[in-house]
Amino acid sequence: MHPRSNEWHPWSAVSEQAPGVFFVQGPASNWIVVRDESGYMLIDSGYPSDRALVLESIRHLCLRPADARALLITHGHVDHTGSAAYFSSTFGTPVLCAPEELAHVQGKEKHQVTFGQVIVRAWRPRVLRWMIHVIKAGSLTAKPATQAQAWSTEKLLGLPGHPEAILIPGHTPGSVSILLPQAGAIAVGDSFVSGHPLSRKTGPQMLHRMYHTDPAAALAATHRLDGINAAVILPGHGPALRMPLAEALAALRSRS
Repeated sequence: MHPRSNEWHPWSAVSEQAPGVFFVQGPASNWIVVRDESGYMLIDSGYPSDRALVLESIRHLCLRPADARALLITHGHVDHTGSAAYFSSTFGTPVLCAPEELAHVQGKEKHQVTFGQVIVRAWRPRVLRWMIHVIKAGSLTAKPATQAQAWSTEKLLGLPGHPEAILIPGHTPGSVSILLPQAGAIAVGDSFVSGHPLSRKTGPQMLHRMYHTDPAAALAATHRLDGINAAVILPGHGPALRMPLAEALAALRSRS
């Protein structure tokens, strides 16, 4: 379910999927709060218009937005970086991403679905509704996170949840999944999803091919997740999945 923003409430959108791992299902894309004794961090941050919801979800957990130790970006699409520039400029929050994605997050490169790709499909009601939503969500006026930095393995391990990044190129050149090994959870970004406004399906699936820089590479790169132990899957779109990652990947490939 993708609730409309004027119906969004943290008590129904925020769920603790693993100890200290809070999944927030936004109006069209998701973000994650990871908390432990050292503080908390964010993974992704929705569309620009989701900023008030991001802040509300943090306060709902009795945390202060200014205290975020970092904002990790799975990839540089505007529905994941929407509040990154705000957190960086307002609170000095470190915005971190894969080295391969840095130029994209900083706004020096663009790996985004084009207007042309959308308009030729806009006769389809689902595409038209999605296009209207993303325009209203601020996608055309989003600010890049110009102060973003590339993470290192050491820097990640020092953050709440001790995250580990797994490069999954294809959706974008530096798209990643973020493993939270102690929690048995993985934030897969858009490596694959569990639902999307353009899709009639539910469960593990690839996004429509127009969203990927290289659709074939995006699917092939999911094999980098083979052998990883996780039973809580937190996608960038759609609900959380409580199932072994291996099972989710098998389902994904059976329908791709």
